[in-house]
Amino acid sequence: METRSTEFMRADCAIVGGGPAGLMLGYLFAQAGLRVVVIEKHADFLRDFRGDTIHPSTLEIMHHLGLLESLLRLPHQRAEKLQAEIAGQAITMADFTRLPVQCRFIAFMPQWDFLNFLADQSARFSGFTLLKSTRFIDFIYENGAVCGITAERENSLMHIRAQLVIGADGRHSGVREKAGLTGRVFGASRDVVWFKLNKQDGDPALGMGHKGPRQNFIVIDRGDYWQCGFTIPKGEFDALQAAGLDAFRRQIAAAAPFSEARLADIADWQQLKLLSIRIDRLDKWAKPGVLCIGDAAHAMSPIGGVGVNLAIQDAVAAANYLTTPLLKAQVRLSDLEKVQKRRQFPTVATQFLQIKMSSNKDKSQKKSNMPAIIRRFPFLRFVFGRLIGLGFRMEKPKSVV
Repeated sequence: METRSTEFMRADCAIVGGGPAGLMLGYLFAQAGLRVVVIEKHADFLRDFRGDTIHPSTLEIMHHLGLLESLLRLPHQRAEKLQAEIAGQAITMADFTRLPVQCRFIAFMPQWDFLNFLADQSARFSGFTLLKSTRFIDFIYENGAVCGITAERENSLMHIRAQLVIGADGRHSGVREKAGLTGRVFGASRDVVWFKLNKQDGDPALGMGHKGPRQNFIVIDRGDYWQCGFTIPKGEFDALQAAGLDAFRRQIAAAAPFSEARLADIADWQQLKLLSIRIDRLDKWAKPGVLCIGDAAHAMSPIGGVGVNLAIQDAVAAANYLTTPLLKAQVRLSDLEKVQKRRQFPTVATQFLQIKMSSNKDKSQKKSNMPAIIRRFPFLRFVFGRLIGLGFRMEKPKSVV
């Protein structure tokens, strides 16, 4: 029987989850001279169909950090406007060209490239450690207070002592569960099935955000392939599988700009990835020694692709409020609560809009008057551009405020 070894580490902060929020916060803490350990349960960042939109608000943060030029050298596509098709009519839903920021576009970039970039930039700081293939198990307690985490890494048991534990481990957060943090779950009536289509000669010319005639299909240009999303009523994926792949391809073809014959590329259910849409948020994001941010604190719908960018804004706010207390080794619950207070309004407001938009999508798109409204009031596309591109409250790294 193989013996498990035990490893011990010390840090100012242990961050659970190597996604956008976790790595951004890790970068900011390490840049400030803190010792930070980020643990990520996967061996790499190579997973399909994650949030791959980098909004102008995030690009502005990268600009302030001096990382924008290097980031934009990575392969990406730019969208200055988001186009939609509603009730058979093509309209510009959001226009980013008048935003008061450095980059007036959404950058579509595979999330693994963005995360690898953040990890590489963070590694320049001596206080930063990223542990992949490392799974959070539980908290370490001392005198009833959280003072670190235990984790599994290959055949090792890790004990990481830290002043603060950050839960940035997504909508199925283990940190949130172990901390006993509770919240509210809001209804979501649809799920999304994601898949790829390799590009072929004769494919239609599609914009970055083309949506089908029933507004339940989206296509993103990934260079040599199309990333496609098809929305379905919540909980019906099993029934669709039971009906067979041919029937499902016919459903997709009815909404997609691709023919049923073109969709023959989908030859196996394994090529399809179900995203169960969930909108929720914690009542309290923190307890002594623990703070949740990003999807761990508030799971978002994919509407507008804003989840990643809200998570990054959370990370910047957390760094702004917590760097000094961590440097002084005096982190109090009131410091953690400031992060939630700062980020509560943009979270609630964004979720409110997502819930309203989801309920509107359930109505017949044939009767939609949105194209007429936007044509009558063209300034709305700039309003939507600001809400999607910048959100309800932008954060700026404190070192450059």
